[in-house]
Amino acid sequence: MRPITQSSKLAGVRYDVRGPILQEAERLEREGHEILRLNIGNPAVFGFEAPPEILDAMRAALPHAQGYSDSRGVLPAREAVAEHYTRLGVAGVGPEEVLIGNGVSELISLVLQALVSPGDEILIPAPDYPLWTAQVTLAGGRAVHYPCDEQNGWMPDLAAIEELVTERSKGIVLINPNNPTGAVYSAELVRGFAAIAERHGLVLMADEIYDHILYDGARHEHAALHARDTLCLTFSGLSKIQRVAGYRAGWVVASGDRALAVDFLEGLQLLANMRMCANVPAQHAIPVALSPRSDWSGIASLCGPGGRLREQRDVAHRLLSEIPGLSCVLPGGAMYLFPRLDPERYDIHDDQHFVIELMRATRVMITNGRGFNLTTPDHVRFVTLPAAEVLAEAIGRIAAYLDTVRID
Repeated sequence: MRPITQSSKLAGVRYDVRGPILQEAERLEREGHEILRLNIGNPAVFGFEAPPEILDAMRAALPHAQGYSDSRGVLPAREAVAEHYTRLGVAGVGPEEVLIGNGVSELISLVLQALVSPGDEILIPAPDYPLWTAQVTLAGGRAVHYPCDEQNGWMPDLAAIEELVTERSKGIVLINPNNPTGAVYSAELVRGFAAIAERHGLVLMADEIYDHILYDGARHEHAALHARDTLCLTFSGLSKIQRVAGYRAGWVVASGDRALAVDFLEGLQLLANMRMCANVPAQHAIPVALSPRSDWSGIASLCGPGGRLREQRDVAHRLLSEIPGLSCVLPGGAMYLFPRLDPERYDIHDDQHFVIELMRATRVMITNGRGFNLTTPDHVRFVTLPAAEVLAEAIGRIAAYLDTVRID
């Protein structure tokens, strides 16, 4: 019998965050081992709870949310998103410019399938949230990675980005705050991204899912405020800020010069129609979450002095930085650390194998840096969501393991 094989479209598609490392973790768990999963930013499993008004809105919606909604999303949710960005100063956004999806991940897939033709290029940061690279590849395009400078707080260089633009370039991705580095970009840098997009007719795609998870007075600048002469697509949702990743409630907002993008937007609508609609009950949480009366103090207090997210970031950063041969930029946002292992002290050629061996020894699961499309095998991503004492225990185990493999 002829073997059944995967589609050739999957050649080169990777998503290591849920790849072989996770498979090994599941094998160890089947054997009875307890694995501390620090591979994905899933707030609920670490005791973060949604605001009660979000839960109430979901419960109240259940009796009348049993059927399909408009494929773009229920009108009150789209109106709430549009009004939210209007209050932020984004011009010309109404409910017709909003598409609700099953989280940002689904919307990234829909947008790139509608935008990218075989051979098209999309500029993406390195390191990146790997779904961007995977979906560009799946669409038949080519992800062109622009480097972010660890020595400069993981900031990208605008001149270097512009040198990567070719006649095949179709769009540029801005992840702010960045996943996995936690870098928060200045208003000047964001304006520079918008200017590059406008000069070269690129779609500016702004992944802003962590826009309220900010530390030490960092301020988030919305890309849509600066892109007027090209199309800007802003991606966000409730998963991180409202701590409801499982509800799968996200949105993408089209702003800027939409007249240039009529054909693309028709294609995006076609794909939205084909998947019927997003999770309907979760859509009803969006108006409550984005209401002008919504209490944003919850996430602000978690990130401020004495807040749990801030404390956990600080504890993890301090303990990791104390390990010989390990350094880590202090992130200004998000919920991750992206430490570097000095290649002169750690002889790592296959970072995925290294992370698996570390997990077998410590029962702590982290993610390898090349899983985020970094070119070198000397970084790992570390989720900072567990309580400080749990992080201290996990890092203690990691430090003990690194003592056994370090070149002194």
